[in-house]
Amino acid sequence: MRAARNVLEYLVANEVQHIFGIPAGSVNAFFDELYDMPELTPIVAKHEGAASYMAAAYAKYTNQLSVCIGCSGPGATNLVTGAANAMREHLPVLFITGAVPMNTVGLNASQELDVEPVFRSVTKYSVTVNDVKDVLKEVALAIEIAISGVPGPVHVAIPIDIQHENIESVEMPPLPKRLPIVPDLGTIKETARELVKRDKGYIFAGQGIRNSVESLIELAELLNWPIITTPQAKGYIPEEHPLLVGVFGFAGHEAASALINEGDGKALLIVGSSLGETATNNYNGNLIKDRFSVQMDFDQSVFNRKYKVDIPVLGDINLSLVLLIEELKALGLQKESVALTAEKKKEEENAEEYNTKNVLLTLQKCLPSTTRYTIDIGEFMAYVIHHMKVIDFDSYNINVHFGAMGSGIGSAIGSKLAEPGRPVVCITGDGCFFMHGMEILTAKEYNLPILFVVMNNARLGMVYHGHSLQFRRTHPSFEQESIHISAMAAAMNIPSYRITELEDINQDVINGLMNSNGPAVLEIALVDNNTPPMGDRVKFLSSFGK
Repeated sequence: MRAARNVLEYLVANEVQHIFGIPAGSVNAFFDELYDMPELTPIVAKHEGAASYMAAAYAKYTNQLSVCIGCSGPGATNLVTGAANAMREHLPVLFITGAVPMNTVGLNASQELDVEPVFRSVTKYSVTVNDVKDVLKEVALAIEIAISGVPGPVHVAIPIDIQHENIESVEMPPLPKRLPIVPDLGTIKETARELVKRDKGYIFAGQGIRNSVESLIELAELLNWPIITTPQAKGYIPEEHPLLVGVFGFAGHEAASALINEGDGKALLIVGSSLGETATNNYNGNLIKDRFSVQMDFDQSVFNRKYKVDIPVLGDINLSLVLLIEELKALGLQKESVALTAEKKKEEENAEEYNTKNVLLTLQKCLPSTTRYTIDIGEFMAYVIHHMKVIDFDSYNINVHFGAMGSGIGSAIGSKLAEPGRPVVCITGDGCFFMHGMEILTAKEYNLPILFVVMNNARLGMVYHGHSLQFRRTHPSFEQESIHISAMAAAMNIPSYRITELEDINQDVINGLMNSNGPAVLEIALVDNNTPPMGDRVKFLSSFGK
């Protein structure tokens, strides 16, 4: 049996169902074996970078290992950005790349590149297999590393000749299992004692709460403390929950900023946030100022980076929350009636104006309540975070941390494959579309009903506004000729529609696009010169430059 087949069978044993990537000479042994393995479906993308975003989203929404494959040299380097994104998002993706035959290493072979060190800084583990007897051992080790501790991407490069070598007697390595990090009970008890001493405090929730939302809400209701989320945690706490104040950080809400900057809360319980730049409004010093601070996370490296917390709690977040709730109850804390923490801000002014905010809110009214939105990088992202509603759980995928343009397009495909029954809408911009927009063909080829909403302002909007704030002028190169994107989609036989005014968005149009057997494109032709609601980011940018 060829080594390539051994690897694929081991992946199947690990419940892998899809492999994302692009076939090429240095990995074709794998694709040849896939012909006889119907249980493993290759998702062939148009660009390896997009395939890496698909794989990351698939890992996120299946809570399982995902696999992405690319050729040696350029295929591998095209995967690096996606690996960095997966690393930032703590997503277990196995990146497999080809490599030139062992006897041609160093001879300037076609597509030769030693990518092991290239991947090392953007993965938890990167290795090149130099002996066929080590193939399964290295793949198994990589998978174990990917799913253990803090999940993340790993990389294995396998030379062409090793892929084709036969392995006589195959002994499958044990299947790795993820074990939760158990928090120290003494630390949990200390945390409970300190929290009950303080009658007022806030819960600061990051994207790490994704699998712990019920426990987090139970804790908030027990303490009767307001919940503030980071931008990437938008979509986890229901909009109507009386304790939800809103988003703090990039494109956040005034009510959340007011609590952090002026509120009288004596404690801050940070749950599942690494307290990065976008989450903290450019490292706002008021976050823990004069407050007792507790940070709960499964990643030890996030503690005491910028903010020195009083108690770091290392462990599985859901388990930590459950144990903390038990300790608080043991100390006599009882749930009381939950008071409304802050009146939700009403959408005001000019609901009929053709602008980004009104387009997004009108669009959301026409879409199913269960829709998941994969949000790309651009000025529209700020409007999504600030204005769009949280109607159903886990409804937003926003990669604002790493900020890779075009990632939302691939993420939509990975999300749809992970949860076929859930409506998926990608909100992207023309700049992102021109990077990875051809993946709408991938969605077509696999009959994936995804609505791609393209905000077309014929410029790099986030760059335009950011540069304008920082330097009080913009370069003409930030803008370009307007392209009829819906016509591009039509040329690919993909249903499309072009919006030029707010009245064009209606239920019939949206239903027609959403009920397609495959993808559809909704182009929003709109130049919005309003400054996006970027919060303190505006002040930050304005403080530099001219």
